[in-house]
Amino acid sequence: MEALASFLRERAVGRSIVRADVAAFSAVKTFDPPLSALNGGLVTGVARHGKFLDLDVDGLHLITHLARGGWLQWRDSLPPAPPKPGRGPLAFRLHLAPEFPDGPVSGFDLTEMGTQKRLAVYLVRDPLEVPGIARLGPDALTVTAAELGELLRGHRSQLKGALTDQTLLSGIGNAYSDEILHTARLSPFKNTAKLTEAEVAALHAAIQSELSDAVERSVGQQAAKLKGEKRSGLQVHGRAGLPCPVCGDTVREVSFADRAFQYCPTCQTEGRELADRRLSKLLK
Repeated sequence: MEALASFLRERAVGRSIVRADVAAFSAVKTFDPPLSALNGGLVTGVARHGKFLDLDVDGLHLITHLARGGWLQWRDSLPPAPPKPGRGPLAFRLHLAPEFPDGPVSGFDLTEMGTQKRLAVYLVRDPLEVPGIARLGPDALTVTAAELGELLRGHRSQLKGALTDQTLLSGIGNAYSDEILHTARLSPFKNTAKLTEAEVAALHAAIQSELSDAVERSVGQQAAKLKGEKRSGLQVHGRAGLPCPVCGDTVREVSFADRAFQYCPTCQTEGRELADRRLSKLLK
């Protein structure tokens, strides 16, 4: 998301909005102010709040959350006709005025694959009007090791779930939580209340290195290449059945009803394989 924000700062800031088109009405979560209030407004900044993307348009905030199946696709030229609602993955389209006279109208599409439609678009006067932003915990890249330890020990849950709980610590998703735990050599099912000082320090160092490296690799990339860049840097996430690049053991997967995570038994669970069902006895 930080890379997308950086991309939009380069492409959108300083340009005025022609209009916004909605193709999936369920994606728009607010009605006041109306999306028509964006017309003619100038994009003055782009920010990130956890996993929310925020375009500042003359004091209004167009905020999006891509959820699991969503993505932002930049378009150098957009068709003048509005899209037909309910067809294909397109949910929302933003038209930006040409950068030079007689140039094309460009902008971006928000698309969402899959049957679970969770992509969300908000237009608000204050980002804190978005419930998900108001509940965000501190950004993962800003917390100290001491603060991280205090947050986790007070949470008392499995470590994987704690890292992806945006109200506890914002900015870490499913993929990078797998990578962080692998780098820190910690079980996803480790109880946060039982973390030692050494484990907290290792976890903090892994958060800083994994997220900083991801941002460094991605910032400056074209939006269309960001997913490929993300996948190229992963060691365990999405690699079930493949050898761990650190120790050579086979990467395993634990699947739930609507999600899955990957880990290395040798690196993270002392060689033990985690049972692949929700109600199993979990490793501590």
